Amino acid sequence: MPFHRRQVLGFTISAPFALSLKPAHAANRADVSREVLLMWHKLILELVRHTATYVPPVAARAFAYIGITAHEALATGNPALRSLAGQLTALPPLPPRAAGEHDEPCVLHAALTAAVTNLFSNTGPTGQRAMEAMARKMGEMASDGIAAEVVARSVAAGQAVADHILTWAATDGGAVIANMGFPIEYTPGTRPQDWVPTNLIRLQQAPLLPQWAQNRPFAMPAADACDAPPHPAYDEAPGTDFHAAALEVYDTSRALTDEQRLIARFWSDDPMLTPTPAGHWIAIVLQIADRDALPVEVISSTLAKLGVAQADAFISCWSTKFKYNLLRPVTYIKRHIDPAWEPLLITPPFPEYTSGHSTQSGAASTVLTSVLGKDFAFDDATHVDEGFEPRRFPSFAAAAEEAALSRLYGGIHFRFGNQAGLDQGRAVGAYAAALRTEA
Repeated sequence: MPFHRRQVLGFTISAPFALSLKPAHAANRADVSREVLLMWHKLILELVRHTATYVPPVAARAFAYIGITAHEALATGNPALRSLAGQLTALPPLPPRAAGEHDEPCVLHAALTAAVTNLFSNTGPTGQRAMEAMARKMGEMASDGIAAEVVARSVAAGQAVADHILTWAATDGGAVIANMGFPIEYTPGTRPQDWVPTNLIRLQQAPLLPQWAQNRPFAMPAADACDAPPHPAYDEAPGTDFHAAALEVYDTSRALTDEQRLIARFWSDDPMLTPTPAGHWIAIVLQIADRDALPVEVISSTLAKLGVAQADAFISCWSTKFKYNLLRPVTYIKRHIDPAWEPLLITPPFPEYTSGHSTQSGAASTVLTSVLGKDFAFDDATHVDEGFEPRRFPSFAAAAEEAALSRLYGGIHFRFGNQAGLDQGRAVGAYAAALRTEA
């Protein structure tokens, strides 16, 4: 079905189901599993937009656990698939299925229902109704024509997978988000290059999730395993490398073309307004899956690897951010170049180096290139609902490079923060790309 996110939330939820659901007994069971996987993920993109605590690192974490849950639900019943247990940090072997016949769409649906409703338990009333409607409609579709005892056995197997993954997730350090992710107490740096708040919002006078790098990584061996090298030495004197980097941000912002403004806004992916940067790349996979009719096993393994890469990318990036604690361009430019200057985009409330968008885009593009190929062309229609025309890319690497560059156009990152972030993300993504999902 066409990719329109708002069709799967709230009172409009019945419309796409009426268009897309088919009697399960009349369809190939793999196709039913595929529909279950895609529809749940399309809803998840909306839930991220409507759940206040789902800032980008938190969203990436959820995508990882949901992707892993889906893959493991399928792997427990398919000997051609390999579990990620033993490959991901501290993930123990999955519980075996009970003896007897199982139905794969019912297993998958039960696993996703349990995982999503747990991870989004704090979403608002509209999101709660959407999850309930999705669970009911997908459940009816998956179980249509299937013997009741097989459905019950399959549901129990799917729930067991989700419970196993959620128990593992509860110990990673990121399960509880207090105060919207902003610390109650925070001691600011005292060096001239240290990050300072960039707006007057009271909540954001401390940086977002300063302890996020302490979370358990998924595939990379440690939070600092892919740490970026030091940024150019801080300097306030004209002619120095650091001053030149800030001047580039300033000069670029004053001469933006319409295309550059579009690129900045297309990749902005602000929380509460969009599915976040991580969700943008998930949306790209869903669009490709629809376009190319990818098999459910390919979609699930791709989403699992992508989720892992993005979650680890934010852990890695946040490790670097709070190691260097570098101020944002707006702070430097107002102090040393033009006190009246304002960037095109709103500066996020955390340190500059490295760029989170660039890091997670580098990680995502590395994984997707490993799965689908180096010169895989695609259209990105993620933001058609916001009035953006689809953008065409010749490769995932090209999309990642544009995403990184968009932060320079937006005036919220130095070029060196974007480039180092891309390199950092590619290193993170290599760990996820190396995961084996086939036996």
